[in-house]
Amino acid sequence: MTTTFTPGSLVSTRGRDWVVLPESAADMLVLRPLGGSDDDVTAVFPALEEVRGAEFPPPSPEDLGDSQAAGLLRSALRIGFRSGAGPFRSLAGIAVEPRAYQLVPLMMALRQRTARMLIADDVGIGKTIEAGLIAGELLAQGTAQRLAVLCSPALAEQWQEELRTKFGIDAELVLASTVSKLERDLELGQSLFDKHPHVIVSTDFIKSTRHRDDFVKHCPDLVIVDEAHTCVTADEAMTTQSQLRHELLQRVAADEERHLLLVTATPHNGKESAFRALLGLLRPELETADFETERGRQLLARHFVQRKRADVRQFLTTDDGLSDNSLQENTSFPSDRYFKDETYKLSAAYRDLLEDAIAYASERVRASGEGDRREARIAWWSAIALLRSIVSSPRAAAQTLLTRSGAANAASAEEADRIGSPPTKDSVDTDSLEGTDVAPGADTDVADARLRELAERATKLEGTAQDRKLAALIKHLKTLIAEGYNPIVFCRYIPTAEYVAEHLDGKLGKNTLVRSVTGTLSPQQRVLRVEELAEASGDDPAARRVLVATDCLSEGINLQHHFDAVVHYDLAWNPTRHDQREGRVDRFGQKRDEVKVITLYGADNGIDGKVLDVLINKHRRIQKTLGISVSVPDASSSKVTDAIVEWVLMRSKNPDQAGLFEIDTLEHTVNEVEADWKSAAEKETISRSRYAQNSIRIDEVAREVAAIRDTIGRSDEVRTFVRRSLRAMDGVLWEDAEDDFHADLGSTPAGLRDALAPVLGNDVIERNKPVPFRDTAAVARGEVALVRTDPTVGAVAGYVLNSALDPQVEGARPARRCAVIRTRGVSIRTTALLVRYRFHLSLPTRGQERQIVAEDVRVLAFSGSPTNASWLASEQAVGLLDVEPDENTDPDFAQNTMHRILNDLPTVQPQLDSYGDELADELLASHRRVRQASGEIVRGVRVTAQKPADVLGTYVYLPASGGAA
Repeated sequence: MTTTFTPGSLVSTRGRDWVVLPESAADMLVLRPLGGSDDDVTAVFPALEEVRGAEFPPPSPEDLGDSQAAGLLRSALRIGFRSGAGPFRSLAGIAVEPRAYQLVPLMMALRQRTARMLIADDVGIGKTIEAGLIAGELLAQGTAQRLAVLCSPALAEQWQEELRTKFGIDAELVLASTVSKLERDLELGQSLFDKHPHVIVSTDFIKSTRHRDDFVKHCPDLVIVDEAHTCVTADEAMTTQSQLRHELLQRVAADEERHLLLVTATPHNGKESAFRALLGLLRPELETADFETERGRQLLARHFVQRKRADVRQFLTTDDGLSDNSLQENTSFPSDRYFKDETYKLSAAYRDLLEDAIAYASERVRASGEGDRREARIAWWSAIALLRSIVSSPRAAAQTLLTRSGAANAASAEEADRIGSPPTKDSVDTDSLEGTDVAPGADTDVADARLRELAERATKLEGTAQDRKLAALIKHLKTLIAEGYNPIVFCRYIPTAEYVAEHLDGKLGKNTLVRSVTGTLSPQQRVLRVEELAEASGDDPAARRVLVATDCLSEGINLQHHFDAVVHYDLAWNPTRHDQREGRVDRFGQKRDEVKVITLYGADNGIDGKVLDVLINKHRRIQKTLGISVSVPDASSSKVTDAIVEWVLMRSKNPDQAGLFEIDTLEHTVNEVEADWKSAAEKETISRSRYAQNSIRIDEVAREVAAIRDTIGRSDEVRTFVRRSLRAMDGVLWEDAEDDFHADLGSTPAGLRDALAPVLGNDVIERNKPVPFRDTAAVARGEVALVRTDPTVGAVAGYVLNSALDPQVEGARPARRCAVIRTRGVSIRTTALLVRYRFHLSLPTRGQERQIVAEDVRVLAFSGSPTNASWLASEQAVGLLDVEPDENTDPDFAQNTMHRILNDLPTVQPQLDSYGDELADELLASHRRVRQASGEIVRGVRVTAQKPADVLGTYVYLPASGGAA
């Protein structure tokens, strides 16, 4: 005879307890381990293996714990939950603890039947986390089944790693380098987008006409577009590449049932038409809506979120009484960037080289001016390449002098501009950073004797006292290292970065390691190179690391865990590039309160000083005034740099005319740029105010954050739990700065070490290497984050829970299911119950209904006897877990007391069941609040409590010093 098990009931099979899920049938049970996640779900056939009903046994009066037993068991349960009953289904199972402000985009998305969002928070705030939270929630709820992330190939592996490690989403890379292998594994007629439910796709690869149709036809129902601003452009600046990207997104967005998340830190930058085009992808009416009207602003607020650091630095702190003070949280951004501009002067030999190169370039430009326009543009780009390379380094100069100009094969002036501009300019709107750090060519005739002679002179300057720029760098790096900093040195060209790294090695002290990362490495190799440098410096507090990099690292890779200072060895000709370099270390998770930025520039090379004064310093002033970065308009930036180069070339021919040119032309250009930039800054300020996110109120966020933390715990609970548990299991802890600590786990129980080995590595466990625990969700490799979702924290919680439930476990058992404590914290006998509830949730998701079984744990308490109980408020009940003992309790007396309480405990079951119904009502209200804008989903949500609830722990508190018992 086959026993029928109802959804939510407990069964025992395969040596453990399971929860029966709604997908079960009479001949097949779908089970999730008690306290486990959806990843652990399995199917069992009762006809083939034994399945029996499981009743949770009461605690044993003989298995008594101390005063910490209840708190540790409760925390272990909360930390271990992976299927919470709250409205955010995914938060219990992700490996990141989101900041409260990062929940705002998630709440906005859940209030839409189809999530259509433009997430435009500033650099370093966590847009990837915000997009990942939405994706994880939509997938967990079943509203979305498949995911595609469109991004540049340089960022693809980072997205893959973020989704896998933080959100448990395994996504396949679809790039030009991987697609052939993926297609070989397909069945006849099968699309790789059907075979792989979650994919990370190169936008530039998939936008081509060859691949676009297949992607659109089989496109997942959830799409994230990173750096979305590159997919639209102001009409006057529309390129073929951006047009293809825009056409692709238009076709993806055309399906109104598809969830679409656009992510960018630069949604408009004064380009209203490009901003409107982005919004139009979300909803066509947004492209033409009047945002001066209340209706227009409300429409935009439902789909657009944009915050700067000041908005989130201390989120939930207000003066209007809306926020719960207990929810205030500071977000750890560096308080400021410390800028210092350091100069150097050319040696006589280097100045002679530069002047002779300028003279050569000037002659070529003037000569080409007498011919056709194509020759003139080729000569112009060659001149800029030559000047920038010589100012960069001797090695870059030599390579450029001996390389043919890329623009030389251009068929027209326009083609020459298209080929010559990317290698010599620093636009942040280029199609990709890949390949832009290659040293450009300087002429069409590399056999020119003058070029060979200049190249030979440049090579002789390498690493000598004549290269005063390198000497200045070494001096300033030594100062940074002495102050305890780990700097990144950014160079413009690959030869310069390799040259600098080569000549820094061994000159910065025996405890300083130097490595370089350039575009010669693949994106994955770059990450590995950085991690190898970090690991090589190890835990030695005296060790320092210096990374020399090109702008291939100015986007994508987050470096805040390993580096805390930036040196601009080469000036970028677009100040936004400087901001992007600095933003790799100045972001959430940076431990330094102040990030140092040193800008090295030549005082007498005729170029650096003017670029610094006209572009970079002005950008800093605007950023400091507005609190945000405003890019100089590309056309304006080109005007300035072209004017500077023209002035430098003219100066070599006629110094007097050059002076007049500077007054009449350069200053006029600077004034034009200043006006354009000021206009862009004003537009940005207005946009920030007009488009400020206001659809989610602070009190709404506070309420939901409080509900989440009531279920899965707060960060301070995790910190206390890990410390107490490790100490109770004979771990050796020593405190670091602030709330961080190291732990030696060699003396902990073998069962815990076995659980930690797959997480920390066998090498760490077997060699008893100290493990660093950090009070932040943002940790470096090899460190443990003191958050509930960190794998190490989860392993500790799992061991504490299992050892409490199984008295046969050998070794230290920090938590127990019962205790009797004498304390001055109560005046009458008071009993605390640790109760686990299970809930049935019905969640409609766009035309279908999903049945879910979820768990929660609560502390209930009563004074007096179970038969005549007087119930305490929830806050008082939880407060009992922090009560300290004031007297010892006789073991025999404690066992007898516990026997009496447990025997009478069934009389309070109606109260426990009634409280479960109250919790179900609260959960229902929370689900409806979150989904309030989607009427059909709100009406269909149902929550019911499974009965009876499980009493996991019973803890009796007796008055000390002769109080009533």
